[in-house]
Amino acid sequence: MTTIRLTNTKTRRKEVFEPLDPKNVRMYVCGPTVYDRAHLGNARPVVVFDTLFRLLRHVYGPDHVTYVRNFTDVDDKINARAAETGRPIGDITDETIRWYHEDMDALGALRPQSRGVVDPKWEPRATAYIGAMIAMIEDLIAKGHAYEASGHVLFRVRSYKDYGALSGRSVDDMIAGARVEVAPFKEDPLDFVLWKPSDASLPGWDSPWGRGRPGWHIECSAMSRELLGESFDIHGGGLDLQFPHHENEIAQSRCAHPEGDFAKVWMHNEMLQVEGKKMSKSLGNFFTVRDLLGLGIPGEVIRLVLLGTHYGKPMDWTDQKKREAEATLRKWREIAEGAPEAEPLSEMVELLADDLNTAGAVALLHRLAAEGNGMALKASARLIGLLQDGMGDWTRSGTDEALIARLTDALVRAREEAMVSKDFSAVDRLKRDLIAAGVEVRMSKAAISLHPGPQADAGRLAALEAEVAS
Repeated sequence: MTTIRLTNTKTRRKEVFEPLDPKNVRMYVCGPTVYDRAHLGNARPVVVFDTLFRLLRHVYGPDHVTYVRNFTDVDDKINARAAETGRPIGDITDETIRWYHEDMDALGALRPQSRGVVDPKWEPRATAYIGAMIAMIEDLIAKGHAYEASGHVLFRVRSYKDYGALSGRSVDDMIAGARVEVAPFKEDPLDFVLWKPSDASLPGWDSPWGRGRPGWHIECSAMSRELLGESFDIHGGGLDLQFPHHENEIAQSRCAHPEGDFAKVWMHNEMLQVEGKKMSKSLGNFFTVRDLLGLGIPGEVIRLVLLGTHYGKPMDWTDQKKREAEATLRKWREIAEGAPEAEPLSEMVELLADDLNTAGAVALLHRLAAEGNGMALKASARLIGLLQDGMGDWTRSGTDEALIARLTDALVRAREEAMVSKDFSAVDRLKRDLIAAGVEVRMSKAAISLHPGPQADAGRLAALEAEVAS
């Protein structure tokens, strides 16, 4: 059997992965808080852990792997969105979950599942496990690891001697820089909320401590225990969750169930940048997956760009990478067209088994394409979720004829206005942008026509149309 090696955040080493039970390999990944569209940074862990899930299925068999990813559907951000819009919380969370599924499906990500069966059970909503959370909190209080104060229940951080081991911090050193809620009822500044009161305007559930709602961290501990047991193999998520979320999960889970190990392996993907800068609304470089799809950028292209960088390194989304990925996939799909089904190359499996070396896997696919080996290319690409059936229609559809017609009209209008004003700068700029997007511009006194080439950038042309319209 293939030996898988994974970098374990807990030990800071690349280790041989030895599942607790090879017949029941279990992975839990922290999912989204469902109040808005998923941005591109949210998509990176989805693609990373979908690729790991595919590898685990290949090595151990689809019938022997369980993948759980949660939805946080009780949160102050959701409450704020409901107050802002006047919409019921359930409508907002249901709609956002539907959006999330549509966008992640477009990236070729498999739905969480167990033993080859997709079921909503494996995408648990926090609100469906309130009872399990209350039971875990009661147990923590009984064992002296939590306490009630002013209608809140808080976890007593110093009661867990290994707190900080995951993030490599000491309790005393982290007080100054930690994201903690300063409150007079806390015994210690680092103690975190397990339960908090809800007034009539907020969602709430009856509990031994009054009507209230759970804190953020307790949900993943309760749901993973209910679905995967007190010990399971892999816990994944973005690096931004390592502290405090994952640190707090470990503390409360190990204290509530000391007979279990909680997660054996912890994996965290690094953050995403855009053109070398942190993605930020203030910088104007913040966009959702739906924004990119709406610009005509295929989900398969987004996935290839994300896979081009090892999950443990910061990933930079650039327009150049997007254009190169689109051209690459067009070529790969042409080479693999009609190739028979086959098993992925063992070299491909070994690359992925080496701590998800997706950059090396992509390099191998380039080599197979250069060799014209369509069968190996197709089979090996599918192991990382590329060249899947149903995801390649964009390569055959060509550039939208209606879009080209609208851009042609825009160029005609720009020239007509320039003939009057004698200022042709707008015409020259539009022509230059069209050529940069892969379109040949033919202009004569009598007519203007646009002819998209084989590498025409549909997303760039859609963005150009939007710019012209504004």
